[in-house]
Amino acid sequence: MNTDERIVVGITHGDVNGVGYEIIIKTLMEPEICELCTPVVYGSPKLAAYHRKALNIENFSFNLVKSIEHINLKRPNIIDCVDDTVRIELGHPSPAAGLAAFQSLEKALEDVKLNKLDALVTAPINKYTIQSEQFHFPGHTEYLQQQFPGNDALMLMCADNLRIGVVTGHVPISEVSALIKKSLILKKLRILNQSLIQDFGIRKPTIAVLGLNPHAGDNGLIGREEIEEIIPALKTAREENIMAIGPYPADGFFGSDGSKKFDAVLAMYHDQGLTAFKTLSFEQGVNFTAGLPLIRTSPAHGTAYDIAGKGVASEESFRSSIYLAIDICRNRRSFIQLTSNSLKLQTVSDKNAVDEEIVIQEDNS
Repeated sequence: MNTDERIVVGITHGDVNGVGYEIIIKTLMEPEICELCTPVVYGSPKLAAYHRKALNIENFSFNLVKSIEHINLKRPNIIDCVDDTVRIELGHPSPAAGLAAFQSLEKALEDVKLNKLDALVTAPINKYTIQSEQFHFPGHTEYLQQQFPGNDALMLMCADNLRIGVVTGHVPISEVSALIKKSLILKKLRILNQSLIQDFGIRKPTIAVLGLNPHAGDNGLIGREEIEEIIPALKTAREENIMAIGPYPADGFFGSDGSKKFDAVLAMYHDQGLTAFKTLSFEQGVNFTAGLPLIRTSPAHGTAYDIAGKGVASEESFRSSIYLAIDICRNRRSFIQLTSNSLKLQTVSDKNAVDEEIVIQEDNS
């Protein structure tokens, strides 16, 4: 993490044939962004200029730099790190756009690993065109987890006080049931609980856990995953002081605004959680990858090819992604400071206890 007090946020440009540059530019045009952080886009000034012209945006420019060491802390920066000869085909997927998306992500991660960035915000990619020997993952979440070995990740969708994580992410629905095991549920609950504490500043979080089957299995009548895997996972989680409650039938839970009673919800599979989330918070939604040393957020929408280059894409979700990344960075700094102070106090207390024991022994001798 950057040790300077000012938060440096890296931004990948995503698929250059989609709305990535549009939502990036619209967001960074707002003066308050550079008051809160230093944005650094990993992309191409030539490609950015193309989009700016297509959108008829004249009152905005990037500070062009060759590396992170030369950024202007008070301006939107862009690092030229991709092949700018790529042909822009607005609204159409292409292998060249996929390669440009990967080059942006790869360069940004280099600076993350060098502790030059405090957070990373990723614009939407096309999960098909980005595939290559270097990127053979269903999405950002899985790729980033592989980049930080030894860390498990959790896809956590966030909007204000609504937070929904998923046990299984980008996997076919036909494979979900076989993956719903006590061990995996526990792993995701531990990540979610820790993230709520350190990333969101919630001291004693409560988590609602959804069932897999209709009516949460109806006591085994409509499936046994709840009885055999989910309920045992919840029991162990509570023994670890993780306040996880459920399993709740998903339809009734969201239909009765159950999410408002908890700090987060853990769904069993992608569409179970994300359908509800996007229905409730599509415009403001943010995808946060919990569980990694890297702080990574992304807008909760895709490349939006159908409106690319038309100037009508909403930047609200992307703006929220930057704001959430800043908030999480601040919360982690506070958590680290608090933990450090607690350890110092414990060390002093232990030392005083040892000194007192020595004095007692000397008095008795």
